Amino acid sequence: MKTVPLLCYLDAFSGISGDMLVGALADAGADRAAIQAAIADAVDSLETGAALSFERVKRCGIAATKFHVAIEGHAETHAHRHLAHILKMIEKAELPDRAKRNAAAVFQRLGEAEAAVHQVPIEHVHFHEVGAADSIADIVGACVAFELLGVTSIVSAPLNVGSGTASTAHGLLPVPAPATAALLRGKPIYSEGPAVELTTPTGAALAVTLAREFGALPPIRIAASGYGAGGYDFPDRANVLRVILGEETGAVEATTITVLEANIDDLSPQILAYAMDRLLEKGALDVTLEAIEMKKGRPGTLLRVLARPEDRETMVQVIFAETSTLGLRTYSAERRVQARHWVEVETPQGKVRMKVSGEGAYAPEYEDCRRIAQETGVPLKHVIAEANFAYLKNLR
Repeated sequence: MKTVPLLCYLDAFSGISGDMLVGALADAGADRAAIQAAIADAVDSLETGAALSFERVKRCGIAATKFHVAIEGHAETHAHRHLAHILKMIEKAELPDRAKRNAAAVFQRLGEAEAAVHQVPIEHVHFHEVGAADSIADIVGACVAFELLGVTSIVSAPLNVGSGTASTAHGLLPVPAPATAALLRGKPIYSEGPAVELTTPTGAALAVTLAREFGALPPIRIAASGYGAGGYDFPDRANVLRVILGEETGAVEATTITVLEANIDDLSPQILAYAMDRLLEKGALDVTLEAIEMKKGRPGTLLRVLARPEDRETMVQVIFAETSTLGLRTYSAERRVQARHWVEVETPQGKVRMKVSGEGAYAPEYEDCRRIAQETGVPLKHVIAEANFAYLKNLR
């Protein structure tokens, strides 16, 4: 196992499934024999009766690893199971503690999604595909592989879910399947390529449960990469999941954000200011109001909100609730942010936090200076000047 903490980026340009993830992690260097042994040791407790194997294949010319799970006693092992039964099986398995916790958390998330889709209590949910032996092996195998690689943090790209329909135990369902759509609520997704299911419920549950965020590849120093093959071999698209492993560098960060905009010409500036405060309270990264001239010479205001992709719907609801707009625009953009840290300095009026960038730029925290100015009666501009002076003095 690696000693340096690694970040794993899930590049799901062709979707994600449990077997694709296990294959990609093995392709990136996770010990295949150790993955097989960990699941094999757990077979008695997991009651899967699964035979595991890895195969080197090509998808659109790219060498990749296909993870296979052959089920013994097909009818028996695909019997319906309740969530409590599956969680008990995982708890009894001889697995690393974190892998055990992660696998249980993934199935818990699946159970919640199934309960929401079928409108039944979670304890009544019967697992079909996601509760079958191959999915248990996929989830446990992926969680064990992350441990073997020393992965401590996971980030996922927006997921390509595919389109069309998929045949399931419930019948023919639209893509993304209802459980997949429920799992991915608030997460960035898109549909591109052939009309098939590219992201499965198991793959969605793994990504949503284990990834700390969805967006662009963070700044890292690449240590390894791997490709996990999907079942289809498309002629014009590499049907693989790529994982990229690396050490986070703290360099300038590039992230994907959602931008929301609305042109408003019939609202009091006071209400717009209140809407700005509400958006920031709900997690907006930034909110601006810009004076614009609209058609027929009407003066108006451009409301622009920068938000995390997963907060998009929250921002939409606040904008519609707090402003008079009947529509808005949303689009994705790349945001570059320098690494930064906090330094506390002592001024004659009290302590002030300084925000310092990786390039050496600095600025006193406004709220600290504002509080001190209110408490002491010293003009705000003097408090800010004292903070800057104290910081520069400490650099000598």
